Amino acid sequence: MTASALPSDILEMSAVALSAAIHARTVSCVEVMRATLAQIARYNPAVNAIVALQDPVQLLAEAAERDARLARGESAGPLHGFPLAVKDFDPVRGLPFSQGSPIFRHRIAPADSIMAGRFRCGGVVFTGKTNIPEFGLGSHTYNPVHGATANAYDQRKSAGGSSGGAAVSVALRMQPVADGSDHAGSLRNPPAFNNLFGLRTCYGRIPIATPDVFAPGFGVSGAIGRSPADIGLMLSVQAGADPRVPYSIPQDPGIFAEDLKRDVSGTRIAWLGDFGGQIPFEPGVLDLGVAALSAFEVVGCRVEHAVPAFDMERLWRAYVLLRACANAATLHPLYEDPAHRALLKPEAVWEVEQGMALTADAVRMAQETRTAWYETVRLFMERFDFLVMPSAQVFPFAIEADWPKQVGGRAMDTYHRWMQVVIPATMSGLPALNVPAGFGPGGLPTGIQVVGRNHGELDCLRLGAAYDAATNWVSRRPPPLLAA
Repeated sequence: MTASALPSDILEMSAVALSAAIHARTVSCVEVMRATLAQIARYNPAVNAIVALQDPVQLLAEAAERDARLARGESAGPLHGFPLAVKDFDPVRGLPFSQGSPIFRHRIAPADSIMAGRFRCGGVVFTGKTNIPEFGLGSHTYNPVHGATANAYDQRKSAGGSSGGAAVSVALRMQPVADGSDHAGSLRNPPAFNNLFGLRTCYGRIPIATPDVFAPGFGVSGAIGRSPADIGLMLSVQAGADPRVPYSIPQDPGIFAEDLKRDVSGTRIAWLGDFGGQIPFEPGVLDLGVAALSAFEVVGCRVEHAVPAFDMERLWRAYVLLRACANAATLHPLYEDPAHRALLKPEAVWEVEQGMALTADAVRMAQETRTAWYETVRLFMERFDFLVMPSAQVFPFAIEADWPKQVGGRAMDTYHRWMQVVIPATMSGLPALNVPAGFGPGGLPTGIQVVGRNHGELDCLRLGAAYDAATNWVSRRPPPLLAA
């Protein structure tokens, strides 16, 4: 092994470069862990992104064990020796698993999720968990157990959610890459708010064991990184079929770690914008999205302003109904216990009560609306290779606020209406990659989502890599806190 690398050099490495350095033994896993722990100690108190941090002595011992394995020629995979705090939506054996709820404040996970098990077998060192909203409800990361997570670019602002802790931890180099999950923008809104890339996968790409494995839901796992290539490296470990999940995708996950560079000239892109005025935006957000389109044109794409013919209010209502149905099924047992109900946040209670009032006919009609939307998009994409639209309707807002009550002069009638623009991708089931789109007048970042065809995650990453090469937003505009 060569002379020790500087901690700053280690932390600025991409995940891809770090993996190569670890395997070449030019950087040790212990050096990576020391640099990571120092970075967490330096910045996490200001942002509260990583919670349940594990004992540093034990973490260094685990890192040393990873080095010993490499010395014997034994690598567990591309993430061997990586420090990783897993989103607190997933159980990791032996780690706290509160999901941001005071009901589970002291819960320790007895077993790994499928994804956490793959990380463990892949040689990562679990440093802790990343913060989320209570039960992942809402796109603003705060809860009564761990508090709020602050934005990497302005600690007075929201980090987004529900993968807010994950995004901020990557933006501030407290881990090279992070896992996350996405039901309604949780892998798109936090990366947009923190100038990063985030991939929402298709259902089954990363298997999730649920009580009903035969009912594909909205929630999927994915990754957040400083580049599409870093996300691809992470996905190569997360993805792959599992016999416990019958709809899991059997494609070789190793393809995601391959070189993403491709000639994307001639690629056809539809800019959906505000869907013909159907979705409101804070002033300035759409302008940055439109300006970002020039980067696609620079790399040879053909961009057209076009919108599928569909009523966005009809789609939204169907989504809210199906979401309430799913949340009621999950949270109803807690709601039925008066002591537990008193500890649920109002939005969780609202979801359960909305879901309990549903009829079978209402659910069936909402499912048919979702199917109609998918068919509309499928036919629309016979003309286009990708759909592009904003990842959020607002810039990062005050951290003290529960959620934006007005957007573009329109009152928001639910706690999640201000994220309506992510629902078209969620309801279609198509993959969506957030890419950075620049900064508003207040210095706050935003992003746009690149939506591909069914099972088209790799194509999204390839187009994202070309866009990244043309823009370099992550390296051009790191968080001011790092410079301070």
